[in-house]
Amino acid sequence: MRKGEQRKQELLRIAYRMFLSNGYESTSVDAIIDQAGIAKGTYYYYFASKEQMLEEVIGMMIEEEAARARQVLAAPLGVPQKIAGVIASLRPSREEAPIEDALNKPENVLMHKKIRQQLLETIVPLLSEAVEEGIREGIFDCDHIPERVKMLLVISSECFDDGRFTANDIDVYVDMAEKLLGAAPGAMAFIRQLIR
Repeated sequence: MRKGEQRKQELLRIAYRMFLSNGYESTSVDAIIDQAGIAKGTYYYYFASKEQMLEEVIGMMIEEEAARARQVLAAPLGVPQKIAGVIASLRPSREEAPIEDALNKPENVLMHKKIRQQLLETIVPLLSEAVEEGIREGIFDCDHIPERVKMLLVISSECFDDGRFTANDIDVYVDMAEKLLGAAPGAMAFIRQLIR
C-alpha cells in the first residue's frame, strides 16, 4: 500500500473510532484533524466533506464484514449455517450503531441509497456462492441465482430493517424464500432466528 493510501486508511480508522465513541453528529472535522495531527489541507486532500468520510468509513466497514463472510463460506459448515453466517457477518455490530444511526437520518437519504447499493453488490455474490453450493447438494433447485438472492435481500430490507414486522411477516418471508430458491418446506426455517 502506498504512503498516501496508508494515510487515508489511518484517517478513516481515526474517524471510525471517533464516530463510535462520540457519534457522527458530535464529531467535527476539526476534532478528526486534531486527533490525526494533520493540517486541514491534508484532510481535504483526501476527503471533500465529512459526509464523504462517513461514506468511506461505511465502505471500510462493509469490506471488513465481507472478509468475515468469506471466512464463513470457506468454513466446513452446512449450507444453511453458511447462509446464516454470511448474513450475520454483514450486519453492523452494536458498537457501530452511531454510524448506522447517522446513515439513517433523513438528510443522508442519498448516501443511504448509495451504501445500500454497495452492500447489495458485496453480499449478492457471497450469498449466491452459498446458494450454488446448496444446489450442488440438492438443497435448492433454481436458476438466475444472483437475481433471486437480490430479490430476497431487497424484500428483507424493506420488510424487516425498521423493526416493525409481525410473526406472520416472518412466516410469509420464509415460505417465499423456500419457494424462490426451490427448497423443501422447512429448509429455510433458520431465517426466523436471523430476523428476530
